[in-house]
Amino acid sequence: MEERRMRAAELFRRGVIPAEIARQLGVTHQVVSEWRKAWREGGRAALRGAGHAGRPRKLSAAQLAKVARALGKGAEANGYVADLWTLPRVAEVIERMTGVSYHPGHVWYILRDQLAWTWQRPARRAVERDDEAIERWLKRRWPQVKKEPGARTR
Repeated sequence: MEERRMRAAELFRRGVIPAEIARQLGVTHQVVSEWRKAWREGGRAALRGAGHAGRPRKLSAAQLAKVARALGKGAEANGYVADLWTLPRVAEVIERMTGVSYHPGHVWYILRDQLAWTWQRPARRAVERDDEAIERWLKRRWPQVKKEPGARTR
C-alpha cells in the first residue's frame, strides 16, 4: 500500500485529478482524497506515515494462518458430519481456535478478502439421473417441442 501512496504523491505533484489517480491505483476516490489532504499538509513524509484506515483487524496474521490450516483440512476433520463449509461453521471454527467471535455474515469477507476463498456450491446430481435418456430426448423430442423463431401461436 505504501507503493500506491508514493505513486499517488508523484501524481499529486504532476497535477493529475483525484478520479484518475483512484482509477490508476485501484483505490476509491475517498482514499485518494485522504491521501491528498495528508500530502498537502506534510508532503511525501506524511503519506509514508499514513497507516491502515478503519478499524484494526480482530485476527492477527498468525491466527488467520491457523484458521486457514484448520479450514483446509475440511469440515469433517473439524468435527462436522458433512464435509461442507457454511458461514456459521466457519464462524464457530474461528471462535473455537482464536476466541474471536464473528457474525456468520461477516465471515464471508474474511474468507474472500483475507483467505482468497471463493463461493462455491456443491454439484448435486440425482442418483436416478440417466444421461443417455436426456441426450435422446434432446435429439428427438426437443426439436419437435421447440418453437421456431417468429412463429405465431393462435
